[in-house]
Amino acid sequence: MLSIFAITLVLLSANFVANGQSTVPPNSRIDCDPTPNSNQGECTSRGCIWDSNFDSNNPTVPLCYYPPNTGYNATSTTKTTATLKPVPGGVGNPYGSNYPELQFTWKSLGSAVKIQIAPVDITRYRPPVDINENANIQSSEAFTVEIVNKNIFSFNVKRKSNGVRIWDTSIGGLLFADQFIQISTYLPSKKIYGFGEHIHKNLQHDFSKYTTWGMFARDEPPDSAGDTPKNLYGVHPFYLGLEDDGKAYGVFIFNSNAQEVVTGPAPHLTYRTIGGQLEVFFFPGPKPEDVVQQYQQVVGTPFLPAYWALGFQLCRYGYTGVDEVKQTVKRLADAGIPQDVQFADIDYMDRYKDFTYDHNKWAAWPNFTDELHSMGKRVTLIFDPAIQADYDSFKRGIDSNASFIEWPTQDVVMKNINDQYPYAKNTKVMLGVVWPDKHVGFPDFLDPTNLTTKWWINEFKLYHQQQAFDGIWIDMNEPSNFGTNEDHPWYYDSSDHPDDLPLKCPTSGDNAHYDIPPYATASSFWQSGNVLATKTLCMFGTTMRGTQRFFDTKNLYGLSETISTYQAVKEVRGKRGAVVTRSTFPSSGRYAGHWLGDNTARWEDLQTSVIGAQEFNIFGIPYVGSDICGFIGTTTEELCLRWQQMGAFHSFSRNHNTLGAPLQDPAQWPTVAAATRKHNLFRYRHLPYLFSLHFAATLNGGTVVRPLFFEFTDEEATHNLSHQFLWGSNMLIVPVVTQGATTVDAYLPTGADWYSMSDSYYGTKVTSGHGNYAAPWDALIPVFLRAGAILPRQSPALTTSDARKNRFELVVGLKHAEDGTATASGELYWDDGEAWVDTINTHNFYHFTYDFQYTSAIGTLTIKQTKAATGITLPYLDNIEVFGYPSLPDMKTFNLNGSPISAPASDYSPFSQIFNITGSNFINLNTGKQWILQWKNH
Repeated sequence: MLSIFAITLVLLSANFVANGQSTVPPNSRIDCDPTPNSNQGECTSRGCIWDSNFDSNNPTVPLCYYPPNTGYNATSTTKTTATLKPVPGGVGNPYGSNYPELQFTWKSLGSAVKIQIAPVDITRYRPPVDINENANIQSSEAFTVEIVNKNIFSFNVKRKSNGVRIWDTSIGGLLFADQFIQISTYLPSKKIYGFGEHIHKNLQHDFSKYTTWGMFARDEPPDSAGDTPKNLYGVHPFYLGLEDDGKAYGVFIFNSNAQEVVTGPAPHLTYRTIGGQLEVFFFPGPKPEDVVQQYQQVVGTPFLPAYWALGFQLCRYGYTGVDEVKQTVKRLADAGIPQDVQFADIDYMDRYKDFTYDHNKWAAWPNFTDELHSMGKRVTLIFDPAIQADYDSFKRGIDSNASFIEWPTQDVVMKNINDQYPYAKNTKVMLGVVWPDKHVGFPDFLDPTNLTTKWWINEFKLYHQQQAFDGIWIDMNEPSNFGTNEDHPWYYDSSDHPDDLPLKCPTSGDNAHYDIPPYATASSFWQSGNVLATKTLCMFGTTMRGTQRFFDTKNLYGLSETISTYQAVKEVRGKRGAVVTRSTFPSSGRYAGHWLGDNTARWEDLQTSVIGAQEFNIFGIPYVGSDICGFIGTTTEELCLRWQQMGAFHSFSRNHNTLGAPLQDPAQWPTVAAATRKHNLFRYRHLPYLFSLHFAATLNGGTVVRPLFFEFTDEEATHNLSHQFLWGSNMLIVPVVTQGATTVDAYLPTGADWYSMSDSYYGTKVTSGHGNYAAPWDALIPVFLRAGAILPRQSPALTTSDARKNRFELVVGLKHAEDGTATASGELYWDDGEAWVDTINTHNFYHFTYDFQYTSAIGTLTIKQTKAATGITLPYLDNIEVFGYPSLPDMKTFNLNGSPISAPASDYSPFSQIFNITGSNFINLNTGKQWILQWKNH
């Protein structure tokens, strides 16, 4: 009889030997059958290992996985190159034949590196995106690449300073077929942030289990309450990581095909894509903000919004006409709620056709636009990419030789659709169905001749002559299509949509491998019956005037439309506005902002919107926000109030809800109106600081809303704070995101001192670390100023047009040193608010720096003008508020630039240690280059 000890050894041996091959521990496996419902027969037929010991406590562990010898051999290597051939006798590619020879290369980009893996002597698709692939990135840290194994090829990307491996591909699993590419790597830690667009319920990824994140642009509302990691509107194969010592790094995978990433417990990740090649950029940080700036050196720095675009904005899908919009705008004004922008959704159009308006319910729309302008407000309109095939806009497109997404050949055109429309008959335009009554074509914004963009711009010009809009909102640009491959699409049961024949894509035959590839990625697996063409166009369609397949370029559709629309704003308005887009891709932030999609009026969606805004700042798109109070469903008074409070701190701040839901503008409830008024006035007062953050991001790269760990990386407690965030470096915001809460638990990093900016204990120092803070409905949510910071601000008003005329102010939070001195500093960027920016460095703008020095004897504020604008008159600086001032100032000893001045109206509280200086026409920033304000202390 075997002893218990011997039985245990037998069982352990069984766990490490299967099919005569060495097995892989459960925490570091690469799934060999990632499709749903894998089985042993399919697994072993591929030469992979099947583990029949399903562990219900760890249900995500792959049961079918690649053996360790899966991959390529390096047949010849240099320091920067390797020729790769499939491992003899190794597992083949389950989704196609591996290319017989690959070329691996790497090169330095200054301190960063880029690796590339592609077939030898075969041209592979590469995204036609304007990136700086040869950026010269300079950092105090640097990466290098080392080829470490030739037999089963693997390489490391590591830091030169300490040898930490950012990528270690010795885990194996490299595969490269025409429609299935895979690479896997160990990671230096589990602290990973990014990949999108998805709903992430925590800012930091969860590596306790295997999770697959599909990246394929799709018209899919975010499901913040569910557990399925669905792919949403945009594609962002970029992540930021923290190493054990707190150093940050970034990884950008430049690929626009359908793709996915699997995070696993080792920690490790597996990346898969079904087209193109592997081209991966590695950024060395070492600070998180450095990583984002380095990434933006490759994809471009963010656009600068018009100043008014930082004001509060309001929209609704379902306005009954202009009269209701008028009533809504008046209701907000009567409640004293600052508002800058009024939106209109598709219901303003004539039967949902772009570049039209309903001449019945919306007949007064152009005139009311002029009226809004006279109030100092702006108008943003929605435009979808799809153009109905039987009206003037489409005809002008055809006549001007604009390009549309097309069928590849005439013999596959759905002539039962195209022949209905004289303008589309005898063309290869792929017609689909969206909101308009009849079939629509989808402009090919990647058209290399630029004729499509010229036509698109001209359509905006023609419409702008009818209605002088200011901003452009582009939606449905994944692109979305209704009812693809369905026999009975949803709109057959809608009284507001005709029964147009749906688009049908090939599901068998020679062309089916585009729409139903051998492996369709997780983007298609979370719902039964999905294929790549679900809710969009056929993948075997063509773009770029027939030179590329839609299969390759689909994820670029939103970006390409964004670029054309950004150019339209310049041509049509001649000055800055703001474009807001639903579908995004790396570099979208150069041209537009983003809203987080058709969320739902739930507390879970409020919570994930806090995370989403931080993620999109990491992705290089800082002009971002959510539909405040929720788009889908019925909000509640409490939820709307808390969302309005939080939304006041997102760059794109817009309340928006859907057709059929009750009105939810903030004036619907007295409590919500009061909370919105308070928080919007706070926002408007601090817009000079928010604008300066955006300006600095455009000038130098970086974030505006950022996670706390960006500033306090050495504090472990900040690494997974999902529902607190910073404005820049110096303002910390703690929104209420749970029902029934009247206090919030927060962590104030111990690496700084903090002053309260909220109603409770305004201007007084707050203890760092974990704390609980009051957050009643009728008070400002907990907001804190970082000691050592000076924030520029301005007396608020109900519009930015009026606010920009008001006095400038400064709020100073002193940082105290052990020797009894104290300091603070800050800066202001300022321009005319809407002049077009071609090159930010040569743009017409002011830049001021502020430095405050305190000693027991004297206080000194130094203001320096480091760059001057022309033709822009600045308001006077009339208020300076100093937090943490420890001495009684002698208010009779003020002097400016060495000359005594009359004492301004000032007051000082020795209890709160707040020193407030207020004067009328006090410091004229229009004359001079430097101002030194001093006073003595008692």
